[in-house]
This record gives sequence, structure tokens and C-alpha cells, in this order.
Amino acid sequence: MVGIVLVSHSAELAGGLRALLLQMGAEAVEVAGGTAEGELGTSYDLVLEAIQRANGGAGVLVLPDLGSSVLIARAVLEDHPLPGALIVDAPFVEGSVAAAVTASTGADLAAVAAAAEEARDVRKF
Repeated sequence: MVGIVLVSHSAELAGGLRALLLQMGAEAVEVAGGTAEGELGTSYDLVLEAIQRANGGAGVLVLPDLGSSVLIARAVLEDHPLPGALIVDAPFVEGSVAAAVTASTGADLAAVAAAAEEARDVRKF
């Protein structure tokens, strides 16, 4: 199954979203939220560790929330290339839900990434 990594400036935000995804049937969801000291921010080391944990062989989809989390996730994958790891430009919550639901069907990385990115166009009402 494609692994999903949620990268956020907030451990609480990432952890809460992970809990939601697990309740919806997702299995391989890891988080890198906040700093190692428990502060707001993004930790290079936490992102690297989360990507490594999520890598079950079917690919890893990385969903950052905003700003520096995108830059750090990119830097991690540039420094530690992992075939089958992909960062997507998708809404953090809606994209994560779409990715997790799609991954839970056994879809491949391209389909999971497309679902996350398509979530940008889904209207709430």
C-alpha cells in the first residue's frame, strides 16, 4: 500500500489528521509535525524519519501543509532520494483524505497522487 506522510508545522494538526485518516480505513500514515523540541515548525530529521517509516515498497506520498514544510520536504528528498517518493501540491486536509481513501483501495502511487491533487477542485457546497 502507498504510504502517506503528513508534514505540518504543528504536531497536533498532523496527529489529528492522521487519527481521522486511520478512522477512515487508511493504514500507512506517518506524521512529521512540529520540531523535535515540540515547538511549531518543521524538522528535517522528523520528515526524513517519517518518510522512511512510510516506505513499504509501494511508494510514499508526501503532503506538506505550507511554506517551509514544502521546502524541507523537498530538501529531504533531494538529499535522500527515494524512488517512489513524491511530494504533491494538494490541500492538506482534503488532499490527505482523498489520498488515504484511494491508497486504501490498493491504488498505485500515481492514482493516489492524482486523487490528492484533484481534491483542490472539489467544492464544499
